[in-house]
Amino acid sequence: MNLFTILLLSVALAMDCLAVSISQSACLKRPIWGKWLLMAICFGAFQGMMPLIGFYVMRFFADAITAYDHWIAFVLLGVLGLRMIKEELVKTEDTSCTYPQETSQLSIGKILLLAVATSIDALATGVVFVPYADWLVVAVLCIGVVSFVLSMIGSQVGFYLGKRFSFKWGVLGGIILIAIGTKILIEHCCFS
Repeated sequence: MNLFTILLLSVALAMDCLAVSISQSACLKRPIWGKWLLMAICFGAFQGMMPLIGFYVMRFFADAITAYDHWIAFVLLGVLGLRMIKEELVKTEDTSCTYPQETSQLSIGKILLLAVATSIDALATGVVFVPYADWLVVAVLCIGVVSFVLSMIGSQVGFYLGKRFSFKWGVLGGIILIAIGTKILIEHCCFS
């Protein structure tokens, strides 16, 4: 284990945060920096802490957790994705992305649920650090910081794309969430 490997792992784990941040910000009419910052903090904290939790829990309950973690992520992201698609398709032009909807779209509850759902796969990476316990603190910090940075970048990229292109971004965001959940499920079912 070395710093470069940890950095690559951090970027790989943060890709879900990047995609979700883009999809959640694409239909906004104005930046909501406070919610973006909160989302980035939650994503960074959950992504960083999950390997730490996984490190300790996996040593005792590895079989039980790895048997279900991918299903939990799949269901959470699938439900959120379907809900986003439904909300986007039933929107009328008059109510499309007004400010109150924007703030409720990124409620604290939804942000926390997204943070948990996107970080469940990071829980399983904790087992990687069992033989490399001396790298665990560095990995937790690196994963958290990279996830935070990519979440902030994703929010701004999503906002920029949403302003430039007229599109049902909520549908695309829902599809992305479902795809991430499906990817996690397939990886665990086919490659574990």
